[in-house]
Amino acid sequence: MKRMLACEWARWLAAAALAGFLLIAGSLAAAPPAHGEAGTITVGSKADREGHLLGEIFAQTLEAAGFRVERRFGLGQTIVTYRALREGEIDLYPEYTGTLAHAILGVVPDGIDTLDRLARRQGLRVLPPLGFNNTYALTMRRAEAQRLNIRRISDLTDHPALTIGVSHEFLKRQDGWPGLRSRYALPQSPLGLEHGIAYRAVREGSIDITDAYSTDGDIERFDFMLLQDDKGYFSRYLAVPLVAADLPSPALAALRRLAGLLDERRMRALNAEVSSKGRSFAAVAAEFLAEQGITSGRRAAHPRRWHRLGTNLIEHLQLTGIALGLACLVGLPLSFAVHRSPRLARSVLYVAGLLQTIPSIALLALMIPLFGIGVLPAVIALFLYSLLPIVRAAITALLTVDPLLVNVASGIGLTGAEQLRHVILPLAMPNLLAGIRTAAIINIGTATLAAFIGAGGLGEPIVTGLSLNDYQLVLYGAIPAALLAIATELLFELGERVLIPAHLRESSKL
Repeated sequence: MKRMLACEWARWLAAAALAGFLLIAGSLAAAPPAHGEAGTITVGSKADREGHLLGEIFAQTLEAAGFRVERRFGLGQTIVTYRALREGEIDLYPEYTGTLAHAILGVVPDGIDTLDRLARRQGLRVLPPLGFNNTYALTMRRAEAQRLNIRRISDLTDHPALTIGVSHEFLKRQDGWPGLRSRYALPQSPLGLEHGIAYRAVREGSIDITDAYSTDGDIERFDFMLLQDDKGYFSRYLAVPLVAADLPSPALAALRRLAGLLDERRMRALNAEVSSKGRSFAAVAAEFLAEQGITSGRRAAHPRRWHRLGTNLIEHLQLTGIALGLACLVGLPLSFAVHRSPRLARSVLYVAGLLQTIPSIALLALMIPLFGIGVLPAVIALFLYSLLPIVRAAITALLTVDPLLVNVASGIGLTGAEQLRHVILPLAMPNLLAGIRTAAIINIGTATLAAFIGAGGLGEPIVTGLSLNDYQLVLYGAIPAALLAIATELLFELGERVLIPAHLRESSKL
């Protein structure tokens, strides 16, 4: 009997492996074409407003030069975007010399030529600066600064009770808070916040001070004041195109046309067009390039923000559906195979639990060197997160099946497959579905973070809204995601009514 059940589980495992292979192949086929194919250049950006805008300027400049362009904007912070460039998933993105020197190359800034020479060793190139210096700064409400007579960063030493909240990247970077605190002997201990949320927190008085970018349009919009860097701590952060070294020469020539066209005043004005007037990145970029004679400026009207709801929803369903299906096809047969061996079961649960402890954004970033960016790495990450609830519920369900009933089924002559179908699965079904339901809900929420690696979905408007301080846009992604989770709950309730006999449903609720 055990041999028959083992053969049945082996068939399940073989079917799961085949189905998993087909799902991965399908996700690869569904992914966008790789960059560089048939003249396509992929432009990326970090998850901030200025990065989006400069990325759009780069993209339209290349389109005007005759290239097809794929946009991968909002890819998270430096580590994600830089890895995407190094791994060949994007061809270029806007970067800053201070970030390039301190956070990427690990050198003291020493001119564009030096940075370019060092970048070439990593298969990259640094093109001439766009013309403006978007350095770091500390900012606070102007009225509060005037009330406390604070004009310089060194004045903060006299106000240790002030609350500081800075972006997570600034909090850890050596050219950010650690060095700033040392240079100025600041007594405050800052909180780590997402950049857009920190601006809102300053406006509402939840915190007093945050880090800012000197060309940010929100500084004037919110009536903030930049504190003077009176000890000259912050380096120059000249905006540059950071590109793959094998980018075609005509593309390099097109991007070099942007050199020196933007000063700090103009960049702040362009950022304000997006943040204060609600114009699209594409429209603002097109107007600027037309003024410079690089493009004609004739672009289709920007569609309303709700036009992508269907596309975002389909992308989200694709991510969660493939990941959940793959987790079921692997996790359920695996649970059947190991549940009779306590040692194996504990080992499987330990590994699945260990995967759950990895922060989701960190796991997504770790996927880039292995699988690039886009749908495939997001599906694999979600698959790994789905394993624990499915495997734990399945092993628990199988262990709680009454052995007496299995023996009775064997005694009346049922084969191993018949026992599995008519006895074991019906009795285990309530717990099995509970695990799958939990994994589905986790997937729906976690999949919103996949936008940081260019996988789209309902996280795309959330990421963009945070970078724009546009909470209506955040709700545009958050509300459908919540409704999708509710619909999933209702769908599983319906599935339970169909798959589980009434007496088992009632007993599972006790």
